[in-house]
Amino acid sequence: MTAEAGQRFGTGPLARAAALVHTLLVVEVLLLVGTLPGLLPLVLLGHDASNLPLLAACLVPAGPALAAALFTLRHQRLDLTELRPAALFRRGYRVNLLPVLRIWVPMLVWLAVIGVNLANLRAAGVPSWWAVLLVIVALAVTLVGANALLVTALFRFRARDVLRLAGYFLTRTPSVPVGTLVLLAAAAGITAVFSEAVLVLLGAPFVLAFLRIGEPMIDKIQKEFTT
Repeated sequence: MTAEAGQRFGTGPLARAAALVHTLLVVEVLLLVGTLPGLLPLVLLGHDASNLPLLAACLVPAGPALAAALFTLRHQRLDLTELRPAALFRRGYRVNLLPVLRIWVPMLVWLAVIGVNLANLRAAGVPSWWAVLLVIVALAVTLVGANALLVTALFRFRARDVLRLAGYFLTRTPSVPVGTLVLLAAAAGITAVFSEAVLVLLGAPFVLAFLRIGEPMIDKIQKEFTT
């Protein structure tokens, strides 16, 4: 009887809820620590197009931190007897640091260049339809980059294969890019109404939502592209 009770300890609904809250709190703190080098100067930047390259530079630390958070929330079992989110975060950060930067930094560069061009279209005398094209390219880069971040955080593929999978699953699992757009719109709204700091304080729930949105893609990759 005691052994059976011991086996049940930490696996009930309340225990799982407590484990999830604990995991999210730990991930939130570690996200703050991981993004702090870019967050501090970010909150001081003015909302001016000339600061877009600096904004991109400030967001560089966010890539590995987000990947580590995704890794942690994917692999942490919701069992009070097996909680180790901090160790998982450190492992996820270590193994994903270079692979994520290979994807994350070029994406930020692309978006910064597109943003600067959009901000200076009138001065350059470029036709207005060019702005529509640039916005479409920016959306594509963002959605491919989001998929690539998720794939890199959870799987071990070469960078070019990550990009192929990220682009392929834009149409293979349309619910993923649509959900990502909704999540990005919510993040943009929070940033506009409050600040980047508030968004970072909600980082762990947003990462968990992103992970749930990406489940269809994750499941298909596991079934079709891994052994």
